Amino acid sequence: MAHTKIPTALHEQENFLPKKKLIIVILTLGVVLFVINIDHNGLSTLLPTIAEDLGAQKSITWAGSSQLIATTVFSVLYGRLSDIFGRKALFVSALWVFSIAELGCGFATSPKMLYAMRALTGASGGGIGNLSIIIATDVVSLRHRGQYMAVVAPFMVLGNICGPLVAAGVAKSPLTWRGLFWLISPLGVLSAVLAGYILPSTTPTDTFKQNLVKVDWLGSFTSTIAIVGFMVAVSGPGAYHAGYSLLVISLLSVSGVAFLAFLFIEWKLATLPVIPLTIFAIPDVSALLMQTFTLGWVNQANVYFVPIYAQNLRQWSPVISGVLLFPIIAVQVVVSMIAGRWMSKSGQYGLTIRLGVALLLIGSLLETKFGRETHPAYVIIVLLVIGIGVGAANQPMVIAMQAHTKKSERAVVTSSRNFFRFLGSACGVVMSAAILQSTLRTSLPAAYKHLADSPYALAGLNPRERDAIAPAYERAIRHVYIASAAASVLCSLGLFVWKDDGYESRPTENNDDIEHAPARGIEREDEQSSLIYDREPSAVSYGTVEAGEPNRLRRGG
Repeated sequence: MAHTKIPTALHEQENFLPKKKLIIVILTLGVVLFVINIDHNGLSTLLPTIAEDLGAQKSITWAGSSQLIATTVFSVLYGRLSDIFGRKALFVSALWVFSIAELGCGFATSPKMLYAMRALTGASGGGIGNLSIIIATDVVSLRHRGQYMAVVAPFMVLGNICGPLVAAGVAKSPLTWRGLFWLISPLGVLSAVLAGYILPSTTPTDTFKQNLVKVDWLGSFTSTIAIVGFMVAVSGPGAYHAGYSLLVISLLSVSGVAFLAFLFIEWKLATLPVIPLTIFAIPDVSALLMQTFTLGWVNQANVYFVPIYAQNLRQWSPVISGVLLFPIIAVQVVVSMIAGRWMSKSGQYGLTIRLGVALLLIGSLLETKFGRETHPAYVIIVLLVIGIGVGAANQPMVIAMQAHTKKSERAVVTSSRNFFRFLGSACGVVMSAAILQSTLRTSLPAAYKHLADSPYALAGLNPRERDAIAPAYERAIRHVYIASAAASVLCSLGLFVWKDDGYESRPTENNDDIEHAPARGIEREDEQSSLIYDREPSAVSYGTVEAGEPNRLRRGG
């Protein structure tokens, strides 16, 4: 089999660690993601309070939209930038930017300042999540990645749970809503210090100035214009109204032109493209990226619209609607960890993905039956099925993509996967909201059509009025779930494209995993701790790996 070399412009960053050091690194990544997710999920609880304090009732949704747009934009860029400047340097830098942005949010004196700081938070926070996966792939062999990456899942869920609780607590304190950001900022600083001390790194072989020349500036610029134009167009108010405004059409046109320019630059001009188009020539990877997009759509649409179903249609309390999300979130952690151990032991990833996608499809189809009289037990069981499906498929898809690509493409493939996940999540929420509001406009009684512009504007209605609009909401929410079911069907079609040949089929390069250990770097679960470096132990530390040193491993003993 022919081998291709790693591009000479890239320096080697793979650094498989002994088991004890590996666990410390993975736990460090978990702590960082815990902090990030407190911010990510705490903000929504504070939006009404922030809107009232800053006088931003009509525009407060941009606190979330600006963050989401920035996260999506930069998720494309971090993979290649980390190839050039190094994972650790970019990771720690993103943490410092995140901490400063959080502080800025706490001191925001106007809506515009808050939205700018939230965009900066999204740009840095999205990179932190992206780089966490990339760093994990650098320090653990392909076969064990699912198992160790699943370890960080409880930290993320704990952050998701703590975020709203911490936000609600500080909102009632003398610190007001600003206290959340003032709390997260020092936690971000501590995380940056911890990551700077513990995470391994490799020293770039070129100077900073030389590395700047390597950056695909044209590709980065055109991709940013394309993504921002598209995201602003679909997330702005005009996207929800009948017919598109001139502004929306203009944004989509500019986005389309920028996207075509981006494709040409990546295809013909870029030396180190942000996204090598060659990865899309691999049918398996293209199918998995499509599945990642649809998986993000279905999962995020559920997280967003289950509370609307519970509160607006069933008239359940906000507490109950929050509890309904627990099956989706909590079960994903358990299933993700089980899937990770299965992949490590079996050397196969296909079974967990196929099982997950099948359950996602079944759950989404059953969800279309949600109505005003649906038994609560049925609702919980269906949400559990969807949660199990997402947990079984989400993380293994990352491993599957890496198994079908070369090591030099690992970072950009991971970034591309995260980009498609973020884009799918954004489109899932935005398009579902458009479907909901469009259906409400045609279904609501004339006296209540104004409610279509605000799905949460039912608090002041009496029981008789709620009963009058219930059929319209039932129909609208069912249409949302039908769209999610269609996305699940599309996700299931991807199963017929890619094949699971295990990790043995992975394309290799001259110094790929095959040089690190026998059987292409695939070891039994308990053997990674017995791998030792072919150099003095002092050459490997949490902080640095000597430049130019080979990363070859041999068996201990």
